[in-house]
Amino acid sequence: MKLLAIPAALILAGAFASTAQAQQYQMPMYPQGYFGGDAMFWDLDRDHGEDANSVGLRLRGGAQFNEFFAAEAHLGIGGSDGPVELDYLVGAYAKGILPLSQEFRLYGLVGVTEVDYDVDRENGFSYGAGAEFDVAPNLAVGADYMRYLDKSDHTFDAASVGLTFRF
Repeated sequence: MKLLAIPAALILAGAFASTAQAQQYQMPMYPQGYFGGDAMFWDLDRDHGEDANSVGLRLRGGAQFNEFFAAEAHLGIGGSDGPVELDYLVGAYAKGILPLSQEFRLYGLVGVTEVDYDVDRENGFSYGAGAEFDVAPNLAVGADYMRYLDKSDHTFDAASVGLTFRF
């Protein structure tokens, strides 16, 4: 009886291992939706006048159409530094993705953003870059740096760190 138990256990273990391995390396179905939340460390750099920087919250959502391209939206709120308070930022971006491995990706973003802080509201061309690392099949940690506004007399940038959930 013991002689049959050992091969049966090995067969069952092999079946579960191959099933788990197949699930781990299964290609995602596209389009794939995602959303995320980040701590956003923003910086308003003025040529004339007082600079400002603070920490806010950024929410992201998007759809990945294949392993190389996605469309993404940002909504940022909060944070104040003296006379400047970020009321909100909202933007839409095209996202180019460079998968370096199955779990690690670099990406670039280009699009438009409207930034509303209590002294002004402006919009313009935006760009940035970042990286993501999968910590679970549908969960990734990531960081990026965005130039949300690049005007002749000031810039508005943000570095962000957070989590992304794919569904």
